[in-house]
Amino acid sequence: MTIIAEAGVNHNGSLDTAIQLADKAAEAGADYVKFQTFHAERLVTAESETADYQRRNCQGSSQLKMLRRLQLTEKDFETIASHCSGIGIKFLSTPFDIESIDLLTDIGIDVMKVPSGEITNLPYLRAIGKTKLPVILSTGMSTLADIDSALRMLCEAGTPRDSITLLHCNTEYPTPFADVNLKAMTALREAFSLPVGYSDHTVGIEVPIAAAALGATVIEKHFTLDKKSAGPDHSASLSPEELKVMVNTLHNVEIAMGNPFKSPTPSESRNISVARRSIVAACHIRKGEPFTERNLTCKRPGDGLSPMLWDIVIGAVAPCDFLPDQKIHL
Repeated sequence: MTIIAEAGVNHNGSLDTAIQLADKAAEAGADYVKFQTFHAERLVTAESETADYQRRNCQGSSQLKMLRRLQLTEKDFETIASHCSGIGIKFLSTPFDIESIDLLTDIGIDVMKVPSGEITNLPYLRAIGKTKLPVILSTGMSTLADIDSALRMLCEAGTPRDSITLLHCNTEYPTPFADVNLKAMTALREAFSLPVGYSDHTVGIEVPIAAAALGATVIEKHFTLDKKSAGPDHSASLSPEELKVMVNTLHNVEIAMGNPFKSPTPSESRNISVARRSIVAACHIRKGEPFTERNLTCKRPGDGLSPMLWDIVIGAVAPCDFLPDQKIHL
């Protein structure tokens, strides 16, 4: 399982804060720390309004003004990527325009993350596909038809189909539990025969844990240094401490998932004889006496004849004398 700590724009436009977020993601044990790469003027028009959740957490209603405050420079991303390399965590960023795709390709990221909002952006999808890098495709707000079209465009442009992972998500921040619809993640796997994951925008860590139990191969979750900070995503993000708990829990779930075979595990094998029963004498039985339901019973330990052999033993003749509680043998 790949765990992506989504720093996003929770740096509030500060390189120093972005570096701190990378440090915290590494300390938590995440595989990637992910940011967002964009140039505000390439992303929105001057008239674009913010979403309701953005308006609640940001001043003003203009996306352009909000995004200008949140963008980092090309040099900043180069610095962050270099820092990540030095602290043992992979750098990742979601590009929101073709120029940003080129920048991140030059920096050397090993996977392209397509955000939900770009799933219907044909020129963008073609630019992603031309990189031929593995793709993580978020599917918030999408229908199966939207996803099918995006997959076709990516593959036609050069992305190998078997290198694509689909992320189920909901783009409301925070997402109401009633709108998570986690079963849609398994529906995506069945519909497209591709690996699936989950990008979470709920409060807490319950849903990512459930997604892991349902077979998610990628989990993405926002985190912040300060949930009360001004910005669109802080209030729906985890604290660094919560991120660490989530990462540890996800790893435990991954281990616990095991394999699709049912058999005694090494840890429980030693308990078989302790917990199961054997056929034993219920009273004194003399040699030559037939075994009956009155003179036999079943008791622990289970290192003798199994009670599943009861019908075979009943009616057989005792080969020797048996004392009460003595294990029966034929």
